[in-house]
Amino acid sequence: MATAPVSRKLNLTRDQLAQFLTDQQQIRQFELLFATVDAIAPDVVLEINIAAGTAQSTANDALAQIIALAQETEVNDAALGAKAQNALDRIALLAQETAVTVALAENKANQALALVDKLNKAVDGLQMTPPPREFKRARYGSFFDTTTQAATVINTATAITFNTTDLSNGVFIGTPTSRIVVDSEGLYNFALSFQIDKTSGGTAEFYIWFRLNGVNVANSAGFIRIQGNNAEIFSAYNLFLDLKANDFVEVMFSVTDLSVEVLAVPATAPVPAIPSIILTVNNNIEGVL
Repeated sequence: MATAPVSRKLNLTRDQLAQFLTDQQQIRQFELLFATVDAIAPDVVLEINIAAGTAQSTANDALAQIIALAQETEVNDAALGAKAQNALDRIALLAQETAVTVALAENKANQALALVDKLNKAVDGLQMTPPPREFKRARYGSFFDTTTQAATVINTATAITFNTTDLSNGVFIGTPTSRIVVDSEGLYNFALSFQIDKTSGGTAEFYIWFRLNGVNVANSAGFIRIQGNNAEIFSAYNLFLDLKANDFVEVMFSVTDLSVEVLAVPATAPVPAIPSIILTVNNNIEGVL
């Protein structure tokens, strides 16, 4: 607590007061005033000292409060710091999660880009590669004739006829029955088997070949020389022909002697019948258009 200053009396005489006062009445009033001041001065000083002590105490209390507030502020600062650190930690975690999410999204994007690139290459490959050829159902036919066929004029082209269809799909007997017609374009295999006979002695020649749409097929002929009575000969051969839809093919023959014929034999147990000619046709060589 602060120490108050020591009180002193004024101790002025009347002569001293007369120097600035005009009459006795004023002098007397000042003397009374001074006496009153001297009387109350110690109490005032004491009150001042008490007031000063109280002020100092109050100041100390205020200082203590300030210190406590500061401490509380430090505590609060610590709490705020903890909260701030927690917020920073959450932000960091969010940043990490965001980084992971961005990385994952980037990875997905790269995968999508790779897939798009692969698809683009596949499309480019399709553009560079011709489309696959369309598979088409095979065309086929099996035909034969159960009658003996003979020429009426020597050295004259005679068409072999067919009177029986065994199997057929897109290949069929036309009109006249010497024509074998196809309904689709393709490469066809014609496989032919036949049996010839000579009914009298001597030697004769037998020729056989193919025609396409009424025109002889080049290099398609075969030749057999037959001699003697009842000199049966079995022969077979085949030919590839590149045909268009509705083309027709014929098997032609010619003889130098009318005793030569294409022979059919009825069934005799245990042997089945022998057709004069058997022709099978199919286009499943390529299997595509």
